[in-house]
Amino acid sequence: MTTPDAIAAAKAGLRRTLLAARAQRTPAARREAGRRIAAAAADLLGDWSPAVAAVYLAIGTEPPTDQLIAVLADRGCRLIVPILRDDGDLDWTPYHPADPTEPGLRGTLIPTQPRALGVEAVSTADLIVVPALAVDPTGVRLGRGGGGYDRALRRRSPGSLTVAVIYDDELVPSLPEADHDQRVDAALTPSRAHRFRAGSSP
Repeated sequence: MTTPDAIAAAKAGLRRTLLAARAQRTPAARREAGRRIAAAAADLLGDWSPAVAAVYLAIGTEPPTDQLIAVLADRGCRLIVPILRDDGDLDWTPYHPADPTEPGLRGTLIPTQPRALGVEAVSTADLIVVPALAVDPTGVRLGRGGGGYDRALRRRSPGSLTVAVIYDDELVPSLPEADHDQRVDAALTPSRAHRFRAGSSP
């Protein structure tokens, strides 16, 4: 049986490796990845337009999400984005792609005039788009280790669709999983959308 300490150590090692690989990508390569991820999102959604989509504003070497967010906004989705709290949990605020942003806690981006909706607001989302460093074919997600998204995903509504955004080489054969880890239903990569489990829509 793998111990919690062993799982934590394995995750830490993977994070270092994955973050180092991300740092090697050029800004142009990241922008192109963001464009292709948006196209993959459109393919995944098909004719479905979620009423509410929980999304995030990518930072640093993460795959860009601005074009993905534009796809959702063009479909008339009401968007909410996370606000990292001091306790590591995620509050949520309405967002529009034209909204100005400013730095939040731990380098995150938030709207300059947030309107806190509370941690339970994620339960209103039909589509939840989350960051990840890696995902495996069973939907196990490796995040940065803060635990905020695992807490948030425990509040998601049954039937909502949870999608991680990663680069192609971050879809890996297997990942260590702790008891508190929350799985995703799908992943968006520059090459295509990957479905792992049956969600509500599309």
